[in-house]
Amino acid sequence: MKLKILVTAGDGIGPEVTNEAVAALKEIAAIGGHEFAFTEKRIGGVAIVQDGTPLPADTLEAALKSDAVLLGAVGGNEFNALPPDKRPEAGLLAIRAALGGFANLRPAFAFKELAVNSPLKAEIVEGADVLFVRELLGGLYFGQPREWNKTSGEAWNTMRYTQDEVARVARIAFELAGKRRKKLTSVDKANVLEVSQLWRATVNEVAKEFPGVMVEHQYVDAMAMHLMNRPRDFDVVLTENLFGDILSDESAVITGSLGMLPSATIGGKVNLYEPVHGSAPDIAGKGLANPLGAILTGALILRHSGGLETEAAAIEAAVRKVLELGFRTPDLARGGSQGLTVLSTKEMGAKVRETVKEQLVRA
Repeated sequence: MKLKILVTAGDGIGPEVTNEAVAALKEIAAIGGHEFAFTEKRIGGVAIVQDGTPLPADTLEAALKSDAVLLGAVGGNEFNALPPDKRPEAGLLAIRAALGGFANLRPAFAFKELAVNSPLKAEIVEGADVLFVRELLGGLYFGQPREWNKTSGEAWNTMRYTQDEVARVARIAFELAGKRRKKLTSVDKANVLEVSQLWRATVNEVAKEFPGVMVEHQYVDAMAMHLMNRPRDFDVVLTENLFGDILSDESAVITGSLGMLPSATIGGKVNLYEPVHGSAPDIAGKGLANPLGAILTGALILRHSGGLETEAAAIEAAVRKVLELGFRTPDLARGGSQGLTVLSTKEMGAKVRETVKEQLVRA
């Protein structure tokens, strides 16, 4: 298998965690005889400083020529005074739009070894395995008009969707549900918002194409509660952009840390992959960052861009194994480090690679 992967590490802990994800992918390539070619480009705050823009033209050009894009994180407090369209996050939104990926896949599954890190009771989260399918190119984040009128003291954003935009992401969610536990939960606010009424009606129409998948609808406020008190009841959760952003971050309590969550954005010209966590500038460069979300994001590259399911599963199994053996990064040892081995970012990455190699060579 040949893959051209663009790495845009970004800001804060982005370079640290993407380094470990790339190292894991290189280990997979070496074991399996695959050819993975990596190119590095700038995005976010580092690009603002060096290139004067959060998304340089050569970064986007390289992205469009790649088979996959691995992004770290963007953002930093020093950029907060900039207008929204000049901030690091504008580069992220711009590359998402340019690549055209409209379905953001965010898996959240419970690790029994991390139950102590979750504020939820172990019996509530044990066995939870939720896949969020978040529409990524519509809604409030991209709708027009949008403006902050400082003269009048007003600001407005527009939540807008077309039937076709909803239908295409719904089909991906139904297809994934059909390969899992055959249950789809669609999240909206149809009791208040006309956009959500369109969303629900369109999901019901698409559901007719997938008679083997059970469908239910939840209001977003109720879903926020149900996700915390009965997460095992959900399989694939389909949401619009804003709701999915919030709910998938909330699901970090299921895994025990935001640093455990990977994501993949598919459906466009080139798939975009990124861990869900932010740039965490307060711990950048200290070796404290959790690289497991980024490494698990690498597994999604193998699965969705490389078609390498065995190798993807090997990375996911290796992450579980190192946790079973008691290895943690600092964020995963907050419930107490007695009996655990706390590792730096690089040490955790090396431990996962060692475990992956053992599994694949033994297989």
